[in-house]
Amino acid sequence: MTMKTNIYRLMGCGVMAAAVSSVSLTGCQDFFEQDSDRIIFADGGHLNNPTDTVYSMVGILQKMQALADRSVLLGEVRGDLVDVNEYTSADLRDIALFELDDSANVYNQPRDYYAVINNCNYYIARADTALKDNRNEKVFMREYAAAKTFRAWTYLQLVLAYGKVPFVTEPILLSGDLERDYPKLEVKDICEWLISDLVPVADEDIPLFNGLSVDSRLAYVPTKIMLGDLCLWAGRYREAAQWYYRYISMRNGEQSAYALGTNGSSWNRDEKDYKSWSDSYSGMLTSEGYAADAELISLIACPTGMAELNYSQLRNIFNSTNENAYRPELSPSGALTDLSESQVYCNYSTANEVTYAPEELPDGRGDLRLPSIVQEGSVNYDNAWRPSQTVLKYSSANVRIYRRAMVYLRMAEALNRAGYPRFAYEILADGVNDSIVRARILPYCPTLEDSAFVQGFSFPENRYVVRCLDTKATDINTMGLHSRGSGWTEFNEHYAFPVAPEGVADTLQYQMEKVEDMLVDEGALELAFEGQRFYDLMRVALRRNDPAYLAEKIYARRGEDRRGEMRSLIKAQLADKHSWYLSWRGQIGY
Repeated sequence: MTMKTNIYRLMGCGVMAAAVSSVSLTGCQDFFEQDSDRIIFADGGHLNNPTDTVYSMVGILQKMQALADRSVLLGEVRGDLVDVNEYTSADLRDIALFELDDSANVYNQPRDYYAVINNCNYYIARADTALKDNRNEKVFMREYAAAKTFRAWTYLQLVLAYGKVPFVTEPILLSGDLERDYPKLEVKDICEWLISDLVPVADEDIPLFNGLSVDSRLAYVPTKIMLGDLCLWAGRYREAAQWYYRYISMRNGEQSAYALGTNGSSWNRDEKDYKSWSDSYSGMLTSEGYAADAELISLIACPTGMAELNYSQLRNIFNSTNENAYRPELSPSGALTDLSESQVYCNYSTANEVTYAPEELPDGRGDLRLPSIVQEGSVNYDNAWRPSQTVLKYSSANVRIYRRAMVYLRMAEALNRAGYPRFAYEILADGVNDSIVRARILPYCPTLEDSAFVQGFSFPENRYVVRCLDTKATDINTMGLHSRGSGWTEFNEHYAFPVAPEGVADTLQYQMEKVEDMLVDEGALELAFEGQRFYDLMRVALRRNDPAYLAEKIYARRGEDRRGEMRSLIKAQLADKHSWYLSWRGQIGY
């Protein structure tokens, strides 16, 4: 058996294998460190036995831990759903105010991304993928596909943080590689390369092994979801929708289902005074078990001891804890509170009566997801009472990166931009199965090609039982995503598919933009605090070629009436998209 060791190497960059035009070139002496332990591999030249592959795969998972908190904070703090307070660290405050060029900022450390990338590159280059077992099956293809998917996820996180980054696809093993020039690419070019890299391994199963603190199936990024994300950022909307659907339809095996479920927070149906609600929502979000109907898809398993390297600080950043003297660093923003309270909650009683929750309720106005996941109170600490805050999404040492609602939302986003806004709307309002598709989507397909494309998304009625078609069925497993917090959306006359006003020339374009606005709002209500918001706004702003779309959302972080305050605090001109990204010593970023 080959002995294993940590090799202390000088890490550098390789040159992208494919020719890329119109890109800048630079060296990489500074953001890869000499004499570091950032690459883990076997003493031999190839990974050709199971111990090699497990050791190297665990090494990649360990390197991912350094990115866990950043994957959330860089996507959330730059957005409009959280705000700083008097206890916020200087590093987080700078990110929130778009002062993003400080290389001393603890969250502005590109080396950690390239540590993951270099380990993945090494694995991809050295794993013996031709080796077969006695059943003539390739031994290491699962791990090979997982390494490629980890690399793709890391590159997407990196380029969304910095905007334009060095692209390296070969392992760095020699110090001379530091002097090489390599291309700096933006998100679309990186996504296009990674799509072609992942498609051949899209159907490989994930590797399974013991020794992690969680079910190992949760430790991997599903390749089909990754391809959906890459296609979404590349503007390949039909393909993006198909990849998300392929994950949904195959997650639990052939002829199975991965329905959206019926968990939510809802007022008790037959209590007309709206004094109590039930919550099956927050518990679903905190569960870290693997099951056929689980919400959680993927996470980064992090250390549980505070003294350990890469211990996640998200619980201390979002929550009042003894470790932070009950002073969290981030709070829900005025914009998030306003959006949540502006939703119209629709109730449908067991007597088939439709009513709406009053706007003036003292508690639980509008959508119930925010008050279900953010608990506020007071605590006696150091002989004094202090306000306390608990964001239930951060109750674990691990950092969740993909879940079911995220996949459905992104599939809806892709379908909408592919030209099928009614399909996207049904995912929000009613939930989908084949009956819904036949009755409410196919009649609006203008061509046979459109009809064939839509029919490629099959949600059989016996596996996807939609609440809006039979409210008394006992096996309901599908409802509209908006119903997770706003009641019975299928009966809500205030939540409707947009109708173009008279005189609008391009009806489809109008509908697509209005449904996209609904999707953006739903993403805020469902995914707040999870690190998705800034990237959702960025994607829409880039797609519409309208930087002001993102800028105005950020300026309204503290509410519409405090836009001027945020404009004065944020010195960067957010109408310039280059100001959205971090930069590092003039070598990474714009």
